[in-house]
Amino acid sequence: MGELVATECKIHLATHNGVEDPLDVYLSGAFNKWQRHQTRRNFERKFVISLIALRPSNSWLFAGVHSSGPVVSREDDTFHYPLVEKDECKELNGRLIVHFKRPSRQAYLNAEQWADSLRVTELRPSRLTIAQFPGFKLVHLTKNQLDLIVREQLPEWRSALSSVAGVYLITDSETGKKYVGSATGQGGIWNRWCAYSSTGHGGNVEIKQMMEDLGSDHARNLRYSILEIADTHASSSEVLQRESHWKDVLLTRKHGLNAN
Repeated sequence: MGELVATECKIHLATHNGVEDPLDVYLSGAFNKWQRHQTRRNFERKFVISLIALRPSNSWLFAGVHSSGPVVSREDDTFHYPLVEKDECKELNGRLIVHFKRPSRQAYLNAEQWADSLRVTELRPSRLTIAQFPGFKLVHLTKNQLDLIVREQLPEWRSALSSVAGVYLITDSETGKKYVGSATGQGGIWNRWCAYSSTGHGGNVEIKQMMEDLGSDHARNLRYSILEIADTHASSSEVLQRESHWKDVLLTRKHGLNAN
């Protein structure tokens, strides 16, 4: 490919579009397919440099350089770009982290105006993947990520979550409301969270009612974390006592999604 010429490149700043988080799409392996479909003619240049928003803000994951071909209009009023990732940059895909302060809400930038503002802050030893279990204290999953873990039966996650009972927290990122729940017995937290992945509400009356009020798609706003773990052989009464403690601490009966 040779050296990229800035005037031939468009920078795609992929952020949450109100429906999907591009990082979740990336981790599921479908990012290139996802970005090919545009509602406007956004990729009218020879190359597209893809960056995905990370936390904290102003951090971006490099998701490849793609050559762009002639746009194909679709019946649903979208434009399909036959993007093809360039082999020369694949080694950095998912590993390179850059700092860039987004100048506006514009997601498609001409590279020559902003290339000098991109600063490399990290080169990860391996590609970012959800397959790596981060430890119980660092679990913080979106609904899309949980669905991916359950669908793919990712071994590290299944092994870790099925080995423990404990108390978990579900947070609605849109309303801020919280639900404290617990899991005991064989299969531990893994079995309980599989139910949330399958139905969105896991059989919880309060969350089910919320989804009925706000729509089933509202489940995508939920986040899953672990407050504390216990041995799967711990008695149900012990775990329920800890669950009640966290409900008191977080006031989820009064201001959250716990009815009792």
